[in-house]
Amino acid sequence: MASKFKIPHTFTIVFCIVVACAVLTWLVPGGEFSRDDAGNVIQGTYHAVDNAPQTWQIFTAFFDGFQKAANIIVFILMIGGAFWILNETNAVSKGIYSFLGFTQKLQKIKLLQKIGVNNLVIVLIMILFSAFGAIFGMSEETLAFIAIFVPLAVSMGYDSVTGVLMCYVAAHVGFAGALFNPFTIGIAQGLSGLQPFSGLGYRLICWLILTTIAIIFTLIYASHVRRNPEKSFMHEADGFWRDKVNQQTDNEVQKSTLSTWIVFGLVSALLIFLAIRYPYTDISVGGGHSHLMVFPIVAAVFIILGALAARKSVHSYIMTLLFLTIVMLIVGVLGYGWYVGEIAALFFAMGLATGFAFNTRFDQIIRQFLEGCKDMLNAALIVGIAGGIIIILQNGHIVDTLLYGSSNAVAHSGKEGALGGIYLIQNLLNLIIPSGSAKAALTIPMMAEFSDLIGISRQTNVLAFQFGDGFTNMITPTSGVLIGVLGIARISYAKWAKFILPFIISLVIIGFLLLLPTIYLPINGF
Repeated sequence: MASKFKIPHTFTIVFCIVVACAVLTWLVPGGEFSRDDAGNVIQGTYHAVDNAPQTWQIFTAFFDGFQKAANIIVFILMIGGAFWILNETNAVSKGIYSFLGFTQKLQKIKLLQKIGVNNLVIVLIMILFSAFGAIFGMSEETLAFIAIFVPLAVSMGYDSVTGVLMCYVAAHVGFAGALFNPFTIGIAQGLSGLQPFSGLGYRLICWLILTTIAIIFTLIYASHVRRNPEKSFMHEADGFWRDKVNQQTDNEVQKSTLSTWIVFGLVSALLIFLAIRYPYTDISVGGGHSHLMVFPIVAAVFIILGALAARKSVHSYIMTLLFLTIVMLIVGVLGYGWYVGEIAALFFAMGLATGFAFNTRFDQIIRQFLEGCKDMLNAALIVGIAGGIIIILQNGHIVDTLLYGSSNAVAHSGKEGALGGIYLIQNLLNLIIPSGSAKAALTIPMMAEFSDLIGISRQTNVLAFQFGDGFTNMITPTSGVLIGVLGIARISYAKWAKFILPFIISLVIIGFLLLLPTIYLPINGF
């Protein structure tokens, strides 16, 4: 009897992709565009260069990939270590059970009984994260939330995939909707000579449609899993998460200790210092700026809520620290331009603070942190190895050749055909260049003039780039964020790709249908 087919390990899949890209460097002619000092493509400068076939470089590509993705790799390790310290306190488990108890009380309300409290929770979380993706381009930041929403989803009777849909997929659907996303819309419109964040009205409609579709998809899948948990393709693997959330099911209240109050005092003092040092913060959302008293408000709210939580229990206080961390993350990203380095430091500080608040010895906190890093090592390694894919293509000098050839292929196919070709190119290019900023710098200068020649507005071209950059982010194996998310959630890439592919295809088709009105109707900004 023939043995059943076994899905290859993610390392195997990524290595095969690297080898396939190396083969392409032997088959595709080398070519390059000239670029200005900002790295933008100069029109009409494509020229052939000597081939650079890759052979043994498939091995050095891994080393280069680790260097290229070093920030994401370290970010994953630090997040893993911080959340391991947090999980050792059982505060998240108690917080989840407290939340579920609260939702059960809401079930007594007749209107909510009909809607379903769990459905309402999923909808609200997805709207929030989709808005984050659309407004400030949340992507890497979702790595920090996976360790929260996956166990929450499992404890609600769903699976780890539902947790990823609630957080990561919602944010990336919003990323594609891009109301004010500075990494896609901001850069692409600037390179196209358009007013920053113009055409907002139609993009808002697109965002609402895409977010609604993502929510419906998630609710249908979540409902299916809740009715038949064993039929989830992650049911066996989710045993890890079920064990995690079941570690602490009792209602025993653990009182705060002197260490808890010392941490409360130190954090409060730090927030007061920030309130005095930075009384006002410029919050940038899209093209708008608000001058707000962020730190004074945050300090006042934390001191009140933190004191009440610490009086109740140490677990309540630790959950307050977690919420403070999330608030500081949002303020840091919107007000101070934080990226993965600052975010990793923030969660590292949270991990130390929770450990001390729980009266854990410093040496034990460090051991817990290292255990968390060890737990995330597999995910971090895959991110580095996946980075070798683009390294091979770049070293082989075929990225620009693929772009140039694709552009020429759609030059004489009418408005609809050309628009579809531009859109297809952006989707396919995203499989090898997941960075929206890099792809904008590479493609928009050329595509903007190309759209002028075929009678398509530059705004439409930017929208095609926006959709093409966003949808396939959720399946591209070269995305360090995706690989990191799957690693933290303990979902294999092969299983994820098989599950999410039909949804991605649906989004791509819907995206094209949303593009068509922009070439037929007089839409403001287009």
